[in-house]
Amino acid sequence: MASLKSFEELNCWKACREVVRWVSAITKTFPKEEKYDLVDNMKRASRSSTRNIAEGFGRHHHRENIQFCRISRGSLTELIDDLITSLDEGYLTKALYKEGRQKIESALQLVNGYIRYLESLL
Repeated sequence: MASLKSFEELNCWKACREVVRWVSAITKTFPKEEKYDLVDNMKRASRSSTRNIAEGFGRHHHRENIQFCRISRGSLTELIDDLITSLDEGYLTKALYKEGRQKIESALQLVNGYIRYLESLL
């Protein structure tokens, strides 16, 4: 991984980007009254996952990079809670909930793997 030139090459960032795209598409179907609450939070949490990986990559210090990846992980976990709320409120079908949950879980696994890799370099 030492030869990576950009955060865009990281599999964890790519997986989080896929989550961002999914959230952006799915929230278009949510009620208008959720635009400034649930939808806004879901978009912010998903975008935070990619942004923090990118920012951490740019720090060039493993400890700082790890901390930003942990923030990304927290944002993904927050998004799971938003998915549960969306399901409970009837904004998502069980199938869409499972699809989103799988995307987030996959991204979480990759972020955790990247954190373990960075920790091995300390």
